[in-house]
Amino acid sequence: MWNDFNTGDYSGMIAETVQIKGYKGDCINVYYSRPLKKENVGSIVLIPHMPGWDEWCRETSRRFTEHGYAVVCPDIYNRFGTGNPVEVSKKMREAGGVPDESVMGDVKASLDFLKDQPQSNGKAGVIGMCSGGRHAFLAACTLEGIDAAVDCWGGGVIMKEEELTPSRPVSPIEKADGLNCPLLGIFGNDDKHPDVNEVNETERVLKEKGKEYEFHRYDGAGHGIWYYDKPMYRQEQAMDSFNKTLAFFDRYLK
Repeated sequence: MWNDFNTGDYSGMIAETVQIKGYKGDCINVYYSRPLKKENVGSIVLIPHMPGWDEWCRETSRRFTEHGYAVVCPDIYNRFGTGNPVEVSKKMREAGGVPDESVMGDVKASLDFLKDQPQSNGKAGVIGMCSGGRHAFLAACTLEGIDAAVDCWGGGVIMKEEELTPSRPVSPIEKADGLNCPLLGIFGNDDKHPDVNEVNETERVLKEKGKEYEFHRYDGAGHGIWYYDKPMYRQEQAMDSFNKTLAFFDRYLK
């Protein structure tokens, strides 16, 4: 839980940019943070949101490391160039979006990298916010080796036919049969993407298929309730849902 630690305990971490081989063997940058302690730890892949591989994602990676996890946040937009995160994201959108296939390849490479580290306890989860939440749902349904997944307000889990594109050719909900790990969902009831009806339909499908999940929905909150750098931030709902996320990961990854 947040702020639940012994002030006499040692605390330390290292966080840096490293390169790994991602989708199709491409070298990609990842932000890698891990605790400086001897015991083995669980791992998390944090999938970037819009506007991409930004400072918020790096800070959030370190936040999970502060709570005992090795975290990799891959630059899934690496193939569109480097530079200011907003500018790189703009290039990505102008190119038609980042393909789901390459994101899944980069996530799988990040999972393998984390599990190959001597500090790993062999367990790994994924988490994403916004578009990253959609990718986290898709990863949990299509990739092996995921022990827990968290979808934070992921829009586009349910897609209409006219919303499909070459980069996003399949609605992730169509892959729900493949969900093979517990899923946590964090949603604001005032969100427009996904709206309440989309969340209801996602829950209906998961329940119908007998999947293990838990959804938490917050009144007075819309999209991006963890983003303390934006007006959409909601302090009470953010802290409650962050604690629920920590408890979820602790249950399945420690």
